[in-house]
Amino acid sequence: MSLRDHEKYVSLTMEFRCNLKCVHCMIEGTMDRLAPTAEDTFARILTDQQQNARWEGLVLTGSEITLRRDLPDLARRARAAGFSHVRIQTHGMHLARPGYTDRLIDAGVDEFFISVAGSDAESHDRIVQVKGAWDKMLRGMEHLDTYDHINMISNSVVTALSYPLLPDMVDALSHLRRLIQMEFWTYFPMAETDEKNLAARHADILPPLRAAITRARALGRFVEVKNFPECLLGQQADALVNAQPLLVIDPEFWTEFDRNEFHQCPHRAQCTSTECLGLSAAYVAKYGDERDLLRPLG
Repeated sequence: MSLRDHEKYVSLTMEFRCNLKCVHCMIEGTMDRLAPTAEDTFARILTDQQQNARWEGLVLTGSEITLRRDLPDLARRARAAGFSHVRIQTHGMHLARPGYTDRLIDAGVDEFFISVAGSDAESHDRIVQVKGAWDKMLRGMEHLDTYDHINMISNSVVTALSYPLLPDMVDALSHLRRLIQMEFWTYFPMAETDEKNLAARHADILPPLRAAITRARALGRFVEVKNFPECLLGQQADALVNAQPLLVIDPEFWTEFDRNEFHQCPHRAQCTSTECLGLSAAYVAKYGDERDLLRPLG
């Protein structure tokens, strides 16, 4: 099963609180002013689905969706409206409580999109800045693994801190049979410059990223790479998937997102790629336009 049919999903941002302190958080400066999706909007999406069967799946997301006490109720309502799949995007810590996880599954959640920041307890906890986060996340994933009808997806933000860890991330999660897809999201700072110094050079990311793709695919997993130049991936270029489900979010988010100014590749006019986002303003400010590294496709 591939989860690449992004147009068949709609994503609702339902919560802007979080109890981690991830160093790579791209919305930490806006969490206190972005508003979650309102109840009337949620209800309209459910009515639309009930009447038109527009989508197959609903993604319930936010800074940390499991902080919503009514999450099981949201999932039940989505299923009742005709969504075949309900996915939550989470750091996974609360899944360590089997009773809680079981309630989510009983309510209809069948896909879990789980953030993995490191390759072990030391690296993961250092990046998310909460001790014990890795152990709780992994216990939760292992409990999910006992179910035959659910699927897990991991997503890892690729930064200067995490890129050397990518192959070991795959190995650390290799025992999870229900982890069917791994995603690697190249970091961008939602700003014109990389003030945190977390953006790594693409040439440095490439060797461990290639190794991670190879190892994940050897395990039978689908892989999606985000925000990375397609031309550098060579024979693994099919892993680049920048498509996303329709996202319902506070419009202020897009004001911040537009500061990235993607598509700054010097070869854009000659390149035939329709998937690549090129370089961001912050990357170019830090490393230059990489005209000698990048090559136009076509």
